[in-house]
Amino acid sequence: MSKNSPQADRKQGDPPVYQDHFYRSGDARLTLYARIYESDGPPLLLMHGLTRNSADFEGLAAHLAGKYRLIIADQRGRGRSDYDPEPENYTPATYVEDMIALINGLQLDRLGLIGTSMGGLMAMMMAASEPKRFSSLILNDIGPVVEQKGLDRIQSYVGALEPFDSWQQAADHCRKVHGDVMAGYNERDWLDFARRTCQELSDGRIKFAYDPAISEGLSGSEQTVVPPDLWPVWDQLATIPTLVIHGALSDIISPATIAEMQRRHSGAISAVEVADRGHAPMLDEPAALSAIDHFLSGAGR
Repeated sequence: MSKNSPQADRKQGDPPVYQDHFYRSGDARLTLYARIYESDGPPLLLMHGLTRNSADFEGLAAHLAGKYRLIIADQRGRGRSDYDPEPENYTPATYVEDMIALINGLQLDRLGLIGTSMGGLMAMMMAASEPKRFSSLILNDIGPVVEQKGLDRIQSYVGALEPFDSWQQAADHCRKVHGDVMAGYNERDWLDFARRTCQELSDGRIKFAYDPAISEGLSGSEQTVVPPDLWPVWDQLATIPTLVIHGALSDIISPATIAEMQRRHSGAISAVEVADRGHAPMLDEPAALSAIDHFLSGAGR
């Protein structure tokens, strides 16, 4: 079910209009949400990382809207999607089932995939299961090997936090956690970052827009956030045009992993580094936008 977003009354220069789309999860237990930027262009499904939501792609959506039909989902437990009362369902395999339910409901037979971090893991899994359905892959700072150092860093800040008293306090926290990997951000940038990743409660306080229980997949001896041994999955993608974007400061994907991805991919694959970014680029950086335009136009295939 889709309906017009409040953006319908936007003025010139405002962000592009999207529709609010609600649908049932793959297991039919939850109501999930996605933004849809309508266009006659080819469809693209955009999938965010572990702690983010559909707002994470606002910069990229503003750049691509009108040229592509953009479907940008809030995974279960994030943004405007229902939280799952059974945290063990917060796994990439479950999210993939949700995404298949989404695109089946929209009757999309062939589309491209863009995935940041966890969303990139999902993109690889989806494309490996139905390689003829997905025309291209853009993986943002992720590959078949996820460095433990990066997972440890993410584990250090994901989970239950006391709500913030103001948006400025939330922005200050975001800068403290991510400042080392987002060089050049100013005060306004961090406030915008906070507004994309947090939500306001009824009492005016601010919290991150995700269920703290998503952190359970990062703890214990058997982490479920990253599927084990993704090289067999990657090997099934060898004929799908792929663009790998990675931060120069990333602690999640290594140069060795990127080199091995290129060695094992017999089709068209390119890799682009984004300076002054760690995990993960926002995909609104000039280097990322240029690479995405070149790739999606077919020039990079």
